[in-house]
Order: sequence, then C-alpha cells, then structure tokens
Amino acid sequence: MRILLVLLLCLPGWADAEIYEWQDANGSKHFSDRPVVDALIVDDAKIIDIKPGYGFYNVKTVYDGDTVVLEDGRKIRLLGINTPEVQHRDKLADAGGDEAKRWLTGKLKNAKVRLEVGVEKTDKYGRTLAHLFTEKKEHINLQLVEVGLAGVSIYSNELLYVNELVEAQNRAEQARLGIWGRPEYAAIPVDTLTEAGHPGWTRLVGKVVNIRKTRKSIYLEFSEAFEARIESKWLDLFLDVDGYLGKTVEVRGWLNKREGHLSMLIRHPSAIKE
Repeated sequence: MRILLVLLLCLPGWADAEIYEWQDANGSKHFSDRPVVDALIVDDAKIIDIKPGYGFYNVKTVYDGDTVVLEDGRKIRLLGINTPEVQHRDKLADAGGDEAKRWLTGKLKNAKVRLEVGVEKTDKYGRTLAHLFTEKKEHINLQLVEVGLAGVSIYSNELLYVNELVEAQNRAEQARLGIWGRPEYAAIPVDTLTEAGHPGWTRLVGKVVNIRKTRKSIYLEFSEAFEARIESKWLDLFLDVDGYLGKTVEVRGWLNKREGHLSMLIRHPSAIKE
C-alpha cells in the first residue's frame, strides 16, 4: 500500500490532493483520494499529511528580474520569459530592469520556492532553467508577465506553460502594463533601421516582401537590410509561414548582424504578431 501511495503522488494533480488513510477489520491500512464509507472499516478515514515529491528552497540572492540564486548555490534562470537587464559593470540598466528586480525581490522575500526544471536542465552559463513556484502556489514566471515586467521568450523545445504565458502577455500588452507602456519598447518601423541596428530586446514592424527557403532555415525578408529567420527544425510550430507573405507583421527578439545585414532569430510563433 505504501508503494501504491507513492505512485499516486507521482501522478499529475495528486501532489495537491487530500489523501485519506483507513484501516479494515483485518488490520490492513488503505489509502484513497476520497473518504470511504464501509461497514468493515475499523478506524474512520482520516486525512494524512504527505509531503509532495519536491522540495522548497530559500532564495539567497535576486540577481535580476529573471535570475535568482538559491541557498544551495544554484543559479536559476526563469524559463519562458525575459526581463530588461539591470546595470552590469559599465553597462547601464535597460528601462524597466530595476523595476523587475525590485518586484521579484519583494515577492520572494521570506518565501520559499520549488522548481519545475526544463527539458534542457541548464544553459551554456551553467544556470538551472526552471519555472518557479512559491509555497502559496504562485507561478513567478507567469506573474512577471502578467504585470508587464517580463516579455515572453519561448524556445522551441521548452513549451511548458507556453499558452498561459502568451495569454498573460496579450493581456498585459493590451492594458499597456510595464514594458508595454514604455516608449523605449515601442515597435520600430523596419525602414527606419540603420546599420547599427538596435540594442537589446527589440520590436520591429514591417511588411514581409519575400520568403526565402533553404535546407536549414526560412527567411522572412522585410527589406534588403533586415530579415527574420526561422530554423527549419522548428517549422512544425508555425501553422502557415507562407501566409506571412505580403502582410505587415511585428517580430520580437534580438538583432544581430548576419552576412552583412541585420537578422532576428524567431524561435516560436509568439515572437511574430500580425
């Protein structure tokens, strides 16, 4: 029975369920997710306190709006989101970066968190990639998006909670909360881009004038100076790439120089808005 109980608690949804323990006339103990009424029960079914199959940790340091350090020394990068940067050495803070850090610091003060680790457990910097939840069942990644302090940043193989994150971003954007009301993050027309590009996370809007396909990538061409690139291995996530042709759309991400012109890597459909 103990083995059965452990198996039940490992199933989705059982971690938060009430578990009842009762004893039959032969002295055998039983467990159930609901009260049991039976003439053979000797002891009344009672709720037992079972610890779920995960641990809670204190947060030692809030590094910035999307990165924290736990008491055990692990550095955690919050999955599915991106907040503006705080000041680093000689680099000034991005607009909204300090606000995101203050909010996260206040939210996690005297709170413990549990992790839901991603498919890729760590990134190239050795940070653990995870969704954070408090003991009050608050989803920290999601709340940062809800209040407009973070934007959605989805990787193709990290789709946990993607629908909730995108819906929260849509609401925050519509209400012009946080970064969505800041002029620093207003969408920039593609035809105003210079060779220098634009630093940090950027929103660009323009008309897709051509779609070019290679074995490895699909390119949405906006002009001779700028294109958005989707890797072919992620194409299943995009319902109709050809449907973007001739449409004015907004793309969101980071600019880099590629083969003499500006390019933006698009990893998920949420980074393209019609």
